[in-house]
Amino acid sequence: MTRAPLLYALTDRTLGAVVRAIWRPAVTGREHVPAGTGAILCANHLSVGDQLFLGLTAPRHVAFWAKAEYFRTPGLRGAVTRRVVTGMGAIPVERGGGRAVLSAFEAAVPILRAGGLVAVFPEGTRSPDGRLYRGRTGAVRLAAQAGVPLVPVGIRGTEPRCSGRRAISVTFGPALPAPGPEPAAGEVRAVTDELIARIQALTGQEYVPAYAPTPSRSAGGR
Repeated sequence: MTRAPLLYALTDRTLGAVVRAIWRPAVTGREHVPAGTGAILCANHLSVGDQLFLGLTAPRHVAFWAKAEYFRTPGLRGAVTRRVVTGMGAIPVERGGGRAVLSAFEAAVPILRAGGLVAVFPEGTRSPDGRLYRGRTGAVRLAAQAGVPLVPVGIRGTEPRCSGRRAISVTFGPALPAPGPEPAAGEVRAVTDELIARIQALTGQEYVPAYAPTPSRSAGGR
């Protein structure tokens, strides 16, 4: 099992403690996250706050994606940014599709095989209306490549359009085993659909059997 980067640990104990004290997210099912092996945390995606609350409620360090530009921006500001994203254990991802997306997932494989946790939002983008959309197959393909299970996660209460403060909850469900190292396309699709069904069972969201519209490409959900 990998250790949390120092900056990540310090942020969790300081800023994270403040956020938890103010928002008091309800957390259940953390026992479903494997303690000694890698796993992919697969959550619904309602807002930019989902990463924050997923990271704050997971039982150990979670690696998220970050634009590759953050790792190579020049100047003083760039140096600070590099220190932050590196210190938080972020995974660099190049913009664009195709090979760039594959490279992003390849960068996550060593982390998973070393026992780390990686977060993926299977819908591929934030929900535009609070409903749960069809899952993209990247998470399952990554699980097959790394040989790790998928843990469905249901996040509620982070919708940006809700009026006033809502109770936030994060629920970790039982892990879904990864398919074999070279799964057929039909198996990948079937496991992805089962994963989304398990997320829906945790959130109670209305399901939409179509991909969510993507205003910009993101490696986290392909």
